[in-house]
Amino acid sequence: MVEKTDIRSMELSELTAFVTELGEKPFRARQLYAWMHQKLAGSIDEMTDLSLAFREQLKQKCNYTVLKQADVQVSGQDGTRKYLFALEDGNLIESVLMRYQFGNSVCISSQVGCRMGCKFCASTLHGFVRNLSPAEMLGQVYQIAADVGERISNVVVMGIGEPLDNDANLLSFIRMLTDENGLHISQRSLTVSTCGIVPGIRRLAAEKLQITLALSLHAASQEKRKELMPIAKQYELQEVLDACRYYFSMTGRRITFEYALAAGVNDSDADAEALLDLLSDFNCHINLIPINPVKEREFMSSGRMAVQSFKNKLEKNGINVTIRREMGRDIDGACGQLRKRHMEGRWVT
Repeated sequence: MVEKTDIRSMELSELTAFVTELGEKPFRARQLYAWMHQKLAGSIDEMTDLSLAFREQLKQKCNYTVLKQADVQVSGQDGTRKYLFALEDGNLIESVLMRYQFGNSVCISSQVGCRMGCKFCASTLHGFVRNLSPAEMLGQVYQIAADVGERISNVVVMGIGEPLDNDANLLSFIRMLTDENGLHISQRSLTVSTCGIVPGIRRLAAEKLQITLALSLHAASQEKRKELMPIAKQYELQEVLDACRYYFSMTGRRITFEYALAAGVNDSDADAEALLDLLSDFNCHINLIPINPVKEREFMSSGRMAVQSFKNKLEKNGINVTIRREMGRDIDGACGQLRKRHMEGRWVT
């Protein structure tokens, strides 16, 4: 059986070559691309300015990736919407829409499951299944935009999976999401989060994109980081920070350090002091995250006073700090919880 071509994962140059091979004029590729990535057509049949014969040819030779909305939870507190999408092979992924004053932000997944094994994360509990294609990553943004009927202004690749463990597809996704022939979201409105895969950070830096790199730091020492994040056994903390410095030198983009605060684990005055020492020479922003508790994990979120005290200590020493607004706490807030609940047969729609 001949494998069909995934046309919604093709960048415009690749699509042009493909369409030309099918005997069509190159301008047909631009029309097709616009239907897929601007008009967000739900099927090839909707592309009415393409000839019927061309559409039939595409349906015979190509897969047209459209995600199926399997579930959505809507927060009664802040309007956050958490989506569960079913892929064509039956796998499930999560995405989140968060509404802010500056616009709509979507957090997407980059993999089905995750192999990184971070100790406070629900995404990794069922292991790694596979990478997402560019079309499946784009599809999360497209389906949410279509569902709410509003423009998406910011995208964060911080859902299920490690983006730099899928960096080839990630780069195609970035180029297509920011392409003027598609949704044309600004690169500066795109954030990619990583737990610290050093070669991936360096490869991303070499692309000289204007996206924000967010490093999941979570501890100020190599020893404590190894306890929380298995990836730290592969890459020393200083090696990771050197890669972040390289990213800044290549792009001029300030690094964001994500720091999830767990009560009694990494939220003491001594932890704050160690973090200050570690990042004293960085042009950076620290995003403090009160963790969402996961029942299989022993970690509890730091109290409000502890979080504020930690923030104050950093700010008094000249570090730019924010506390992440806790969105969707009433709807399985932590990454992977909705998917996990469905996989364990506790799905309530």
